[in-house]
Amino acid sequence: MTPRVSAFFDEATNTITYVVQEPEGRACAIIDSVLDFDYASGHTDTRSADAVADFVRKEGLEVAWILETHVHADHLSAAPYLQERLGGKIGIGEKITVVQDTFGKVFNEGTRFRRDGSQFDRLFTEGDSFMIGQMRGDVLHTPGHTPACLTYVVGDAAFVGDTLFMPDFGTARCDFPGGSAETMYDSVQKILSLPDQTRIFVGHDYKAPGRDDYAWETTVGEQRALNIHVGAGKSREDFVHLRTQRDATLAMPRLIIPSLQVNMRAGHLPEPEDNGVSYLKVPVNGL
Repeated sequence: MTPRVSAFFDEATNTITYVVQEPEGRACAIIDSVLDFDYASGHTDTRSADAVADFVRKEGLEVAWILETHVHADHLSAAPYLQERLGGKIGIGEKITVVQDTFGKVFNEGTRFRRDGSQFDRLFTEGDSFMIGQMRGDVLHTPGHTPACLTYVVGDAAFVGDTLFMPDFGTARCDFPGGSAETMYDSVQKILSLPDQTRIFVGHDYKAPGRDDYAWETTVGEQRALNIHVGAGKSREDFVHLRTQRDATLAMPRLIIPSLQVNMRAGHLPEPEDNGVSYLKVPVNGL
């Protein structure tokens, strides 16, 4: 089965949100939505999410799922906003509990913050499946970037989040808490074991050197042959060495502090304080 895939690129965070729909039918899923956030003012905005919602309504689609490939560290999720307007269940990998435990401590969230994943409607594990109308999706657990990373395989399409980028950009960093270059290599091999013609939809694009346009669709065959970090039969040892050296040079994502606090709550802001305002913490020398 070949689902229809519509992409919405957010240049501010280099994120691609996908609407995946039945080839013949009205059911769809939204993958990796974006809530706009201005760090300087502390204000959120829904322009990106509204563009997705407007498309869904215009096409007469029915949202079955609002899916997260992982707890993003570079943008806020708009999942609750979209769920309120369009319906659907919010899903993520079951290892969200590991992420919640880790960052619950980093942000000193205390006992009121639940670390059991109950903010989400469904916690997926390796081998799970779900339905988008009459179209089946399958779940691959592909950790390495984070412990909770998933790949959603829907028909001939695989949504890999940050595990793989376009072949000319390689793979995602593995130096966040719970990340592992060794685990990332194994997860990539799992994805590359899919049929060559499987379409790969990546979670971000940054325009690799020499490329003028953003891109987000490739294939398993192209990744296996051309990916600059893992393609052409690169060994596990070589990948781990390359990835570890590269990660040591990378700065933290600009929105990592607000993103983690919001996304580990399934896109909800922290509970308002007694003045009705939600606050995000900045751990000084804590990340």
